[in-house]
Amino acid sequence: MISQERIEQLNEFLASVNLKCNTENLNIALTHSSYCNENNLPFELCNERLEFLGDAVLKLIISNYLYSRFPSYKEGDLSQIRSTVVSDETLYKISEKINLKKYILLGTAEDSNGGRNRHSTIACAFEALLGALYLDGRLSETTDFLQNLFEEEITIVDQEGLKGNTKALLQEYYQAFSNNVPEYVLTKQEGPPHNRTFYVDVFFENEYLASGVGTTKKAAQKEAALKACELLGLLNGEKHE
Repeated sequence: MISQERIEQLNEFLASVNLKCNTENLNIALTHSSYCNENNLPFELCNERLEFLGDAVLKLIISNYLYSRFPSYKEGDLSQIRSTVVSDETLYKISEKINLKKYILLGTAEDSNGGRNRHSTIACAFEALLGALYLDGRLSETTDFLQNLFEEEITIVDQEGLKGNTKALLQEYYQAFSNNVPEYVLTKQEGPPHNRTFYVDVFFENEYLASGVGTTKKAAQKEAALKACELLGLLNGEKHE
């Protein structure tokens, strides 16, 4: 049974993003497993199953949008753009635009430990939201919703060359004047095995360059390389020696 206060919160969110959705499914989409564990609620009331469904919805809609928007791009180019756009880091950034984290139910301990700002947690909730909208038969509205949210981000990814392999770009930069290559160091990992968050620092000749966070080591390394490339000006042609 959803409380009246919670219903009002969910309606507030829907009004803010100009969407409609079944309240029960929306509530599940915005309920983290830690909240269910803390309140002895069934697993089915947390958002992990909806996140699984929403992940497929997100990739389908974004893939269709990229296919239509970039008719001259090869499969590899489209895949690389999509990989960046559907990453936890980008989904967190997009979720901030709609203040999604305000409406997520978290366990007290998880909330106290920074769960509301954890990229993977927010990204999962965003995907679960898409799953709830899909189950409600709102694929058309979801498509419009995503295109409006992601259009600018996709433009940035395309124009700034973020679809490229930033790890390779960073390595090529240093190998132009050195035989050494950047080193990626795992500094921390947290969360349960099925929902890990990895923290990586990238160094060159023991000099710290940047840090990255991701749900896999590879994703964290990629983000660290991206940030290092941005700092060095490798994405816009203004290389910093």
